[in-house]
Amino acid sequence: MKPMTRRFLPWSAAFLTSVLGGCTSVQALEVKQVLGAGQLYTVATIDLRKDRLELHWLNPTTRTPYHTFSEVQARLAKQGQRLLFATNSGIYAPGPKPLGLHVEKGQTLVGLNRARSGGNFALLPNGVFWIKGTRAGVTESQTYRRVDPRPTFATQSGPLLVSKGQLHPSFNRGGTSFKVRNGVGVCRDGKVRFAISAGPVNFYSFAVFFRDTLKCPDALYLDGSISAYATPDRNTQLAEFAGIWTVSR
Repeated sequence: MKPMTRRFLPWSAAFLTSVLGGCTSVQALEVKQVLGAGQLYTVATIDLRKDRLELHWLNPTTRTPYHTFSEVQARLAKQGQRLLFATNSGIYAPGPKPLGLHVEKGQTLVGLNRARSGGNFALLPNGVFWIKGTRAGVTESQTYRRVDPRPTFATQSGPLLVSKGQLHPSFNRGGTSFKVRNGVGVCRDGKVRFAISAGPVNFYSFAVFFRDTLKCPDALYLDGSISAYATPDRNTQLAEFAGIWTVSR
């Protein structure tokens, strides 16, 4: 399966006028800038005991994909919820359609993808980020298939950045593929952390940031150059997505 041709969106006024710095904290959610090995990252820390973390792909009314944070934000507003944080989910195919497993509210909308070739997604081992109630995990894809945790929400992507404290075996410090990247980790304190790099990083540096700076023994790569995030006062999205994680209240 080939990744889709991405349609770039206009620059948002909020992004053009925003400046780095500060911290947004509502309930347990914390969104802040974190420096790791000279690179700046936006990190969202989520406590599933207090925060509402959900995954969106298809509008339940139209059954068509959401493409932007703004579209999801509008849907949440109709439900009486306020969007506090959003970021793109895993790699996707034409449609747009998630390339791997996609679970919403306990329903599997796209099944587990067992592909062994085809870009970063199939740089094995890859994995699944899932949540079930107040529990979260990043699990290698074949292990996930055997264990079947029956999550409330889940997304599959690849490669795994960190698994049980070990970096992906294909990563090396001298890697020459530098891109803006986003990913998600389940950390030692039990919290979920999404990270989006402010500039290009290689896989090795990104994985080390999750393991050593964020203290996440398990972390999953989500996507590359199109990666973005949104908060109530900032939206960095430039391309459409298939799969959007949100925190709302």
